[in-house]
Amino acid sequence: MTFGRDQLAVGVGSLPWDKFLARTPLPEHARLQVAQIETGALDYLPGLSSDAKKQRLSRISYGAFLTDIVQADPSVMAYYQRRTHAEQGIGIDALSALDCWALEMPGFKGMRLSRGSIAHMGYTPAGYADTGGSVHLHFPDGNATIARLLVRDLVPRAVPGRSAEDVITAKVDYAELDRAGAPVRVRLNSIATRVRHLGEPSLAQEIEVTYVQGGAAFSARARGCVLAGYNAMIPYLVPELPQAQQEALHSLVKSPLVYTSVALRNWRAFHELGIHTVHAPGGYYSDFRLNPHVNLGGYRSPDSPDQPILVQMLRTPCKPGLPEVEQSRAGRAELLATSFETFEFNTRDELARCLKDGGFNAANDITAITVNRWPHGYAPEYNPLFDAELPEALQPHVIARAPFGRIVIANSDSGRAAYTDAAIDQAHRAVAELLGSRAQETRRKSASAAS
Repeated sequence: MTFGRDQLAVGVGSLPWDKFLARTPLPEHARLQVAQIETGALDYLPGLSSDAKKQRLSRISYGAFLTDIVQADPSVMAYYQRRTHAEQGIGIDALSALDCWALEMPGFKGMRLSRGSIAHMGYTPAGYADTGGSVHLHFPDGNATIARLLVRDLVPRAVPGRSAEDVITAKVDYAELDRAGAPVRVRLNSIATRVRHLGEPSLAQEIEVTYVQGGAAFSARARGCVLAGYNAMIPYLVPELPQAQQEALHSLVKSPLVYTSVALRNWRAFHELGIHTVHAPGGYYSDFRLNPHVNLGGYRSPDSPDQPILVQMLRTPCKPGLPEVEQSRAGRAELLATSFETFEFNTRDELARCLKDGGFNAANDITAITVNRWPHGYAPEYNPLFDAELPEALQPHVIARAPFGRIVIANSDSGRAAYTDAAIDQAHRAVAELLGSRAQETRRKSASAAS
């Protein structure tokens, strides 16, 4: 146990810090330090301007800020270590203190930092610093709603309805997705294994995609191709890529994540305890919560604690003490070696230990567990603690997404930002590159014919 004993401390945000901390298993001196960090107005870098403070904070981790500057107790470090897992996929040992300031981690109230980002910040924290936070829109099925809306626009006969409200409960006609003669065809359960030009990349008129479906290999030809999957896989699909581009693609290491969904017969234990979200600094899962309450179109969330509900649980298998990329690689190896039985045991154990005082019975109350093992989760963002500051043209994700003949590259990796809007922006860029190359080819042909 991280703090010596199990304790569900309820009341953060609703109780004064001293009263909330009295409910925790933290030692007395650590409680005083946490209260000071959360509520105090000390300037830990006196005599420096706001800009100078930001530069200093951007070059040390938040963990180092707490240890070396605030001089916090190790148990205080353990209390905060995993607070950034859900947002960034990594702990405070591998995020800069300035990035954590932007993410609204405590300890900066007395430092009078001016609003706004600086160049030496990660993508997400910089956005928070410039806008003051974020607004999350949660669809009942997550980003799958966006995919369904895109498919509806591309293949209208496949998904009935006309709005985001009615797409939630719309039943997809899968036969329409891959209909012969349709202008757009979506081929499911087909894994691409090879993409190549038919001829020299600079001269080829077509590309060929080999894919596997139902255990058999097939191929399709086209005048161009957008590779929009996990960028580090692309060198295996297109081994003819220049070596420098392959290396850049392999350098885009995503953060591994585990999203476990637990179906409960009811959420009476949460109701009895007066909670909906739990952060577990020492748990197998760092965070879990009741499924957000969303009523949209014909979809209705449960509103009685006696109704069934889903619990979302998050585990980030990073390895503190290593550079971020190495933490992600180690975490991915852990996921590949972890059995479902291990996840199931820890899922049941953590929920039982946290919710026991609310009458929770794991054997009776849990009806299903789904473990989404995501070895390639969040797209890698710029991390000022480990990444070199380079001109845009020399940044790895820019080198990685360079067009290669009739093959162009998209995905959120290409934008170095783990967001849907980044993925859409990169798709728009890639298609524009593909159309631009075809337009140039048409002009060349017209000029050749005219001459």
